[in-house]
Amino acid sequence: MSTTPTAPATTTPPGPRPADGPAPTATPVETAAMHRALGLAARGPRGVNPQVGCVLLHPEGTVLGEGWHRGAGTPHAEVAALADAAAQGHDVHGATAVVTLEPCDHTGRTGPCSVALLDAGVARVVVGVQDPNPVAAGGAGRLRAAGVDVVTGVLAEDGARLLGAWLPAVRRGRPFVTLKTATSLDGRVAAADGTSRWITSDVARRHAHGLRAQVDAIVVGTGTALTDDPSLTARTSDGGLVEHQPLRVVVGHRDVPAGARLHGPGGDLLHVRTHDPAVVLAALTEREVRHVLVEGGPTLAAAFLRAGLVDEVHAYVAPVLLGAGPAALADLGVTSIGDALRLTPTQVLPLGPDVLVVATPVPPAAPAPTPTPGPQEV
Repeated sequence: MSTTPTAPATTTPPGPRPADGPAPTATPVETAAMHRALGLAARGPRGVNPQVGCVLLHPEGTVLGEGWHRGAGTPHAEVAALADAAAQGHDVHGATAVVTLEPCDHTGRTGPCSVALLDAGVARVVVGVQDPNPVAAGGAGRLRAAGVDVVTGVLAEDGARLLGAWLPAVRRGRPFVTLKTATSLDGRVAAADGTSRWITSDVARRHAHGLRAQVDAIVVGTGTALTDDPSLTARTSDGGLVEHQPLRVVVGHRDVPAGARLHGPGGDLLHVRTHDPAVVLAALTEREVRHVLVEGGPTLAAAFLRAGLVDEVHAYVAPVLLGAGPAALADLGVTSIGDALRLTPTQVLPLGPDVLVVATPVPPAAPAPTPTPGPQEV
């Protein structure tokens, strides 16, 4: 996939820079290539592996090869770009690799991308986001030690945005948790008689199914599983199943009936027999789940909030007043307004007659340090 030549790039000769010299920066051509690499990365699937894109540049600025990671077990973006260049008959010796995430430095289902770039004779590597995974990180260091010129942090905010939940999940060593609620204007999830279909509009429900299609797992409590008999699937606007179906997770000790819809078409079913959110996330971490959607019910939602294990809230609110009926959340242990769990809104999105509010919990303030007693006055 070659492109027309662009303006020549000013490249820094390979080799370690002096300790007191300026840090290398990306050229305009390299920055443009990073934008292209981000677009390529977005073609890859979300999930256990990050979305990564790579563009190989000739020292004069023309594109030699492009690639992106297409899923677990497939060649990484750098290797795919090298293969693309080879298929076009391009020599990449002395080239610049522009890659959205730091090249990996470990052997898993594929070999280290850092070694692949060195073996290919790449002279310069421009990186968007440094890899937070202690198992895979270190590629930039290996490349620098071998005399390759390495630039990091190029369009890092765009790169972090693309990586989405994968980045904080790897940094924290647990899945990123999104709590979803769908309520009336007065915070009810159902009427007094238990009916709840439908509080929100079909526009909001279609949006929620899009969210389901992006996550790795959907979590509900046994109360919701038994009362609502949900299928916990991600569906298209015409009711069909989308290609990616999240893992379906039920939390609690009661059994899921054999005839429940959770046993029907959709993702695999995992029953975690606990009431501890930390235990749930540990079980999902073992399965390499990166993004979890907690959908209910009120007791489970409150448990995750009280444990400080909610990273983001998606609140779908319908202009409906019920006045009675179950609330979206059970007791949070808040006894005064000063103890309220505050959130910072990051997005407000109209969805037909409804509104989606996306917000992140505000971390609790650190306790004030205890003053150190001074010398006793006399």
